[in-house]
Amino acid sequence: MDTTVADTLIGTTIDGRYRITGRVARGGMATVYRATDERLERTVALKIIHPSQATNVHFVDRFTDEAKTIARLTHPNVVAVYDQGRHQGLPYLVMEFVQGKTLRELLSQRVKLTPVEALAILDQMLAAIAAAHRAGLVHRDVKPENVLVAEAPSGGSADLVDAVVKVADFGLARAIEASSVDDTGQLMATVAYVAPELVQTGQADARTDVYSAGVVLFEMLTGRVPYDGAEPIEVAWQHVDNDVPVPSTIAPGLPPVLDQLVSRATRRDPGSRPTDAGAMLSEVQAARDGLGVTHAETAMLRQIPGRPGAGDATTIVPTVSAPDATAIVPPVQGGNYQASHRPSWARLPEQGGRSSAPHRRSAPPAAGAAGFFEDRRRVMLTALVALMALVVIGSTWWVTSGRYTETPQLLTMSQDQAVAYAKQQGFEVFIGDGQYSETVPEGSVVSQDPGPLAKIVKGDTIRVILSLGPEVHPVPELEGQELTYAKAELEALRLKVKQGKAVYSDTAPEGVVISTDPKAGTELKPGSTVTLVLSKGKAPITVPNLVGENINNARTILAQRGLQAAEETVESDKPADTVIGQSPKAGTGAEKNTKVTLQVSKGPAQLTLPDLTNQPCQQAQATLQGMGFQVQINIDPNATVRQQNPPGGTPVPPNSVVQLTCFL
Repeated sequence: MDTTVADTLIGTTIDGRYRITGRVARGGMATVYRATDERLERTVALKIIHPSQATNVHFVDRFTDEAKTIARLTHPNVVAVYDQGRHQGLPYLVMEFVQGKTLRELLSQRVKLTPVEALAILDQMLAAIAAAHRAGLVHRDVKPENVLVAEAPSGGSADLVDAVVKVADFGLARAIEASSVDDTGQLMATVAYVAPELVQTGQADARTDVYSAGVVLFEMLTGRVPYDGAEPIEVAWQHVDNDVPVPSTIAPGLPPVLDQLVSRATRRDPGSRPTDAGAMLSEVQAARDGLGVTHAETAMLRQIPGRPGAGDATTIVPTVSAPDATAIVPPVQGGNYQASHRPSWARLPEQGGRSSAPHRRSAPPAAGAAGFFEDRRRVMLTALVALMALVVIGSTWWVTSGRYTETPQLLTMSQDQAVAYAKQQGFEVFIGDGQYSETVPEGSVVSQDPGPLAKIVKGDTIRVILSLGPEVHPVPELEGQELTYAKAELEALRLKVKQGKAVYSDTAPEGVVISTDPKAGTELKPGSTVTLVLSKGKAPITVPNLVGENINNARTILAQRGLQAAEETVESDKPADTVIGQSPKAGTGAEKNTKVTLQVSKGPAQLTLPDLTNQPCQQAQATLQGMGFQVQINIDPNATVRQQNPPGGTPVPPNSVVQLTCFL
């Protein structure tokens, strides 16, 4: 089978050690491949610089020097560099292979992350960058594409809080720093994350990476970058002219500490930012601690049985300072709370006239007066008790029911409709991660929290989940990939894998995928089956070159190699029985008894001679020459044709000789 693989490096072995098994990604400066280190029997990532960059001598030299420096930078959140070299004049790096996704892929899938997830990822990012800063290195291109998120150690790939984060492309940092602009005068940085000083002066230090990390945090929280524009330079200068907005202006309801982190990291004046990634890391860890306590307290409150909203989505509850949370009660002498400490309206009648001070004896009041005051005291006490009961009942009603209202019905509405209707009712809306649905159209609300008609505090936030439509996944491009990698990629999409019959291939190494059924790009539902056809390598028999051979010789040659001849005759100006074409082509691999189709010439097409007798000799000569024949005249060329050879009506090949005998 003749299958063409687009990337010619796939299947090759670099320096006799690194066998390339598939392409992972292609960037602006290099292409990353998955490879097998056949000496140590481990999977690695191999990054090869593009030919356009290899012509820049300064870039290549700095890249090589930097690779040696990064190889000595050992940190669990830095993609390790194992080796470096050149292949066909192109510098390459051999790096740790991280099984997972880039932060860019995660954001493309989820749009934005929760505050806890965003800080967990940023924590590990800054730890990696801080290690580089301590070694005197500046990354200069901190962005989601250079952040790899590996599967969580617990096995839950969706749990980003426990995932392992690694920062890549430190190897390009100093190489880029060799010049602030490239050969075309363009700024060599990603404009969405570029620090103002890099735009203005081209100079970068540790605070430049802090700025970019702050923009990455902004994007994780809001699902977008701060600035956009028609041209890259327009976006770059917005970083110079404007302060990055706080994320809560785009994603309402975020804790204030996150606004503060983004503002601190993205100050236009580098001197107002944290001094390096380590300093920013300390601020992020403090924020994570505070955010974690708040979420833990909220979770505990939501588990209280009977509490309105218990079991609803988590809401961040602000902490209360000690003076406001607890009333201080002065101690009572003697350890007992005496009746005299009660307010006058709470004392029993017999306690009303008691006093700890001595008093003079007086005459008892008249019986009628005593009864009047006693009755009045009881009426007042009853009224006060009733009032207190009303206060308690009213407070209880407000805490348990009065401040709550019913959650509006947002299900099946479009995003715009849901947001508009919720605001009309006095609520904010938070858009959560999408969810596949077979019944709710894509982009419409498939669930909400709290649910419709549930209790909710007036003015609170409703979390809605939008439908992603029916769950379908396009079959990925797997040609040139190893079986293990192809199976893992399909199973991650919840597609079943079937291994088809392996076939020979002249271009694909043995064991790699050469085709899929259905083809790449076909959308399938989870549970659908994808058949993988693997290469058996090149077939054992090489088809010889038979063009130009006589058909009899061609048959003999094929038989000697265990191949069969299949013939078809075609019109040709080549001599009859000459092989003028073949399929498969020469050099193709073939199995025993494979048929090789040979195109065999019939010989030149023949022409029928006209009868020229009794015509003037010179006129007959002109007619024959016009038809492509050669003419031989005998006796008298000025006479009349009396004989011709071959005679008229005879089929002859083009360019044949025709004799004309002319006399009076």
